[in-house]
Amino acid sequence: MDSLITAAGRALALGDPLTALNFVALREDPPALALRGIAMAQLGEWGTSRALLQRAVKAFGAHEPVPRARCVVAEAEVALAMRDLGWPVNALEAARALLSDHGDRVNAAHARYVQIRRCLLIGELDEARRLLDGLDPAPLPPALQAAHALMLAGIAQRRMRAHEAHGLLLRAGQAAQRAGIGALSAEVAQAMRQLQAPAAHLTVDGQGQAVTLAQVEALFASRTLVVDACRYRACGAGMTVSLATRPLLFNLLRWLAEAWPGDVSRETLIAKAFRLRLGDESHRVRLRVEIGRLRAGLQPLAGIRATPRGYALEADEAALLTPPVEGRHAGLMALLADGEAWSSSALALASGNSQRQVQRALESLAADGKVQAFGRARARRWTMPPGPGFATVLLLPLSLGNG
Repeated sequence: MDSLITAAGRALALGDPLTALNFVALREDPPALALRGIAMAQLGEWGTSRALLQRAVKAFGAHEPVPRARCVVAEAEVALAMRDLGWPVNALEAARALLSDHGDRVNAAHARYVQIRRCLLIGELDEARRLLDGLDPAPLPPALQAAHALMLAGIAQRRMRAHEAHGLLLRAGQAAQRAGIGALSAEVAQAMRQLQAPAAHLTVDGQGQAVTLAQVEALFASRTLVVDACRYRACGAGMTVSLATRPLLFNLLRWLAEAWPGDVSRETLIAKAFRLRLGDESHRVRLRVEIGRLRAGLQPLAGIRATPRGYALEADEAALLTPPVEGRHAGLMALLADGEAWSSSALALASGNSQRQVQRALESLAADGKVQAFGRARARRWTMPPGPGFATVLLLPLSLGNG
């Protein structure tokens, strides 16, 4: 490898793409194409970067498998940055295995971290943790050590372990400082700000306040009955009752928790639950049936008692936890709040909905001025500025089985 290629590679490792481009900007050989592609990625020129990396893959060909595999990993990382979650994961895994077999431990680990970041984006926390457990960051460069700690912190946040996430982010910050890469330090600082931002709204005894993830963690560790409108469940005393598949029962529970320690009239519950202004005896019977189902489902967490005018939640302490942003499309807005440009197919994969459902939702949000699109057809991307002052981690979807 010639001296210009070596110098460009060192500049990119330090996060200095402009210096790297000074060395290889006018060259068309495969190593220069690959380095130019990585430099353009560091500058945020994703489309140009991807095109250069694809040219490099073709130019290296089958007779140079290791540099070709490195380009495949770099292209996968660019696809992830572009929120192209449909990029073939099998190609990334094949490249990782080849790099590992040829002794390129650092790039093989980097490929694994790209795969883990994809798992985090689509809510596959168990798979992300399994892949992380198979990596030892100690012998890796500081930049990858920082990435390892960042991903562990991301999992901890999604599982509402704020204190664990805080410690991991401190570790990531130290590794980023050792790496001397300003963009990496900025990413850690942004993650720390997100961790300390208000993450939910808490209502207790009719009084509401914004709470951070650390306060949410402390709430779940207490003996308080928490009606969690972020995950559609009730928690308390180390037990959890999920009502994610029973929206009517959860809504009844939410309205009762909002009024705790008071009660809610039957007329109000009928109007809200069945969307009726006036209810007759049949609706009162139906309400009694649904309340009976909710009462049975909540045992032994809490009880529901009938009052002269309606129903009340029975608990020593009760609190209602709601997302910082609510609405039909709050989950999509939470995904878009990272400031990246998403395709509708990637949003569909990350949210667990069909692409057509997501497209209709995006068009509705665009009509309200909440999101914006650029590009056409398959190149169309959707974006919005991050929600000011709120952490949307509690709105993000989880795969079934994650807690």
